[in-house]
Amino acid sequence: MTNAVHQNGAALITAMLIMALLAILAADLTWDNGLDMRRTMTMLYHDEGVQAVYGAEDWVRIILRDDANDSPTDHLGEIWAAEFPVLPIESDTVQGAVQGGLEDLQGRFNINNLIDENGDVDQDALEQLQRLLLILDLEPRFAGLAADWLDADDRAGMPDGAEDSIYTGMTPPYLAANQTLTNVSELMALEGMDKLTFDTLAPHITALPKLGAGQPTKINVNTATAAVLQSLDENLSPADVERLIADRENGGFTDFQNDFSSFVAADVINRYLDETSSYFQLKVVVQIATVRITYFSVLYREIQGGATVPIQRSFGTT
Repeated sequence: MTNAVHQNGAALITAMLIMALLAILAADLTWDNGLDMRRTMTMLYHDEGVQAVYGAEDWVRIILRDDANDSPTDHLGEIWAAEFPVLPIESDTVQGAVQGGLEDLQGRFNINNLIDENGDVDQDALEQLQRLLLILDLEPRFAGLAADWLDADDRAGMPDGAEDSIYTGMTPPYLAANQTLTNVSELMALEGMDKLTFDTLAPHITALPKLGAGQPTKINVNTATAAVLQSLDENLSPADVERLIADRENGGFTDFQNDFSSFVAADVINRYLDETSSYFQLKVVVQIATVRITYFSVLYREIQGGATVPIQRSFGTT
C-alpha cells in the first residue's frame, strides 16, 4: 500500500507539472499572438498613413498649380498659406485625421546663396547673413563659418572661417562639406554651433538649389520673415520693417520695387528680391489609431504653368 500511495503521489505531481507547463505555453502563445496582431495592425495603419500623406501632397500640388495660373504673385493671404483644415479618416475599424500646412521657403534666407557659380563666397549674401545673425542676437561669426563650410577651397576665411584643420581636430574628426547644403541641419556641424543658436536661426534660413547659371534664389518680400526683411540692408530699422509688413497685409505689395527703393539698393532689389515663389515646404501629420506619421516635402513649382513636383521628402524630420 505504501508503494501505491507513493506512485499515486508522483503521478499527481507529474500531472500538475504538465498542466503548469501547458498553462505557461498557452499564455506565451497568447502573448505572442497578441503582439503579432498589434504589430500587423501597426504596419497596416502605417501604410494607410503613408498613402494619406501622399494623397495630401498631390492635393497641395494641385492647389499650387492653380494658384500659379490664377495669380501673378504669392502672398500670405492666398489659400495655400492658410492652415489646412483637419480632415477625418474614417472606416468601420479605425478613426484618424490628417492635418498640415504649407510654408514658402523663399520667405527665408537661402544658405546656398553664400556661394556663387564658381564656388567662391558671395560677399553680398555673406553680409546679409551677418546682419540676420545680429538681428537675432546671435554671433555674426557663424556667417563666415557657414561660408567656409560651403566654399570649394580649403583656405579658412578671415577672421571667422574654419576649414579641415579645425574639424579634423574634433572628436570625432570630420571634414568640411565644401559644397552646397541639402538641409539646414547640416549647419549643426559648424564649429561652435549649439542647439539654442541653431533653433533661433532655423526659422529664417533654408537650403535651396541654386538657379541656372549660379543665380541666387530670390527672397519673396510678400512672405519673408521680419528678420529676413530687416537683414536686406543695414539701414532698415524694426520700425521700417513694421511699416513694410503692414503694407503687404492686404494681398501683398502692389509695387514692391518702389516700396523697397527707399531702403535697399537697386542692384539688391533686382538680384535678390521677388514677389513670386517656386519653393514650398509641406508638412503633413497623420494620426491613425496609435500610429502618428509626420511628413515633410519640399515642392518645386514652375513659374510658367505652375507644374509642381516634390524634390525632397522626409519622414519625422525636416
